[in-house]
Amino acid sequence: MNIAPASPFGFANSLRMPNATHLRLKVCGLRQAENILEVAGLEPDFLGFIFTPKSKRFVGEELSGELLRSLPAGVRKVGVFVDQSVAEIMQQVRRYGLDLVQLHGAEPPAQCAALRANDVGVIKAFAVADAVDFAALEPYVPFCDYFLFDAAGPQPGGNGTRFSWELLRRYNLPVPYLLAGGIGPGMAAELARLDLPGLYGLDVNSGFEIAPALKDADRLREFFTELQG
Repeated sequence: MNIAPASPFGFANSLRMPNATHLRLKVCGLRQAENILEVAGLEPDFLGFIFTPKSKRFVGEELSGELLRSLPAGVRKVGVFVDQSVAEIMQQVRRYGLDLVQLHGAEPPAQCAALRANDVGVIKAFAVADAVDFAALEPYVPFCDYFLFDAAGPQPGGNGTRFSWELLRRYNLPVPYLLAGGIGPGMAAELARLDLPGLYGLDVNSGFEIAPALKDADRLREFFTELQG
């Protein structure tokens, strides 16, 4: 198995520690300026923005690059893409000052490598149904800062469904991962008790929405407080 080289991003290096002291939080699928600022004020570790046009959370022309560049340095900006070219992805990285890209399609390791060569952090997402072949993920290890495991569904992400987290007990790769799929209010206690190898953080989306791309900041605040307390 190849061991991933040190990430060029200082914030990512800490994610390779196998025993994180607390779960990091990523809120994905934002679009409206006021909502972005409100959620950023909760100080999540990552904010995710959808750049695939087929998504109901697609940022379109509503998202402001100036706004994203003004967010606190501790809130990392993630662009989510599905089977889009490196050129298209890099155009958005530069326009919005993205810190990382999340690849949520069938992108090969070579595409992850090409993005890393452009000094972009990479999160590679994998859809989970009834099993996970971790050996099949090994070619991605040298080129990804993080993995993300989400429930398989009709859309690449944001389906609001959950897979069996017990499948991740066999995880044995050196890349830390985020857990996504069906996470919502009232689950903080269960999530805080999770003891899964490699688990670094949680990715929340539809479970905290008022409408597509509009997050309920009050419910997020309560969830964050319960999870960290």
